[in-house]
Amino acid sequence: MPERRANAYIWVTWLTRLLVGENSCEWAAWFRANHEGWSYEKVPSDFDATTWQLNHTALLNRIRSELEVDGKTVFTENQNSFSLRGASATLGGKPDLITSSGGKGTIYDAKTGRPSPSHHIQVMAYMYAIPRALRQYSGVEFDGKVVYEDSEVVIPAAAIDETFIDNLGQLIRRVASATPARKVPSAMECGFCNITKADCPERAAGDVMEEGETSDF
Repeated sequence: MPERRANAYIWVTWLTRLLVGENSCEWAAWFRANHEGWSYEKVPSDFDATTWQLNHTALLNRIRSELEVDGKTVFTENQNSFSLRGASATLGGKPDLITSSGGKGTIYDAKTGRPSPSHHIQVMAYMYAIPRALRQYSGVEFDGKVVYEDSEVVIPAAAIDETFIDNLGQLIRRVASATPARKVPSAMECGFCNITKADCPERAAGDVMEEGETSDF
């Protein structure tokens, strides 16, 4: 039986698709936030993690090399791990790359897949959390960059406004609540979710999309 956490712990990436409406099932994030990851079974993944890791690392190394050529000091992945404790939950994450100097900084996230608004939100969550969670960045104003193979998206520091912080905080409180969040099973979302039917009996078949026919067009 899944073991409840003493306090809710939320990984940034569990929230990003929910914040931009790409996902609707807050229950999946609630379940992960409130239960120890080692205590429940996971759906086996057929995602080629090795290929993804190789491609991601290559892109990360390219970005870091370009920054270092420009004379910047770059902090990478594990050096950037953070835990930001709030009244309702702890928010955790690990930005790919961070540079800072003179009270200004940039947080970089490398993406090898198709561009998505959730990627921007992920970096924005890091921009919010890092100066609050890591002492060495206290007071630093961060811009963000989502870097793809052949393009990049710049996110200005001003994007971390009251509206973003309020939306992030509201979602965290819902996901951290003792009361289970809303469950919205669908073939598309369940197909990318690793929570099994043992813990989510309503789980939809991930490889089945219902189809119909019409003579109207």
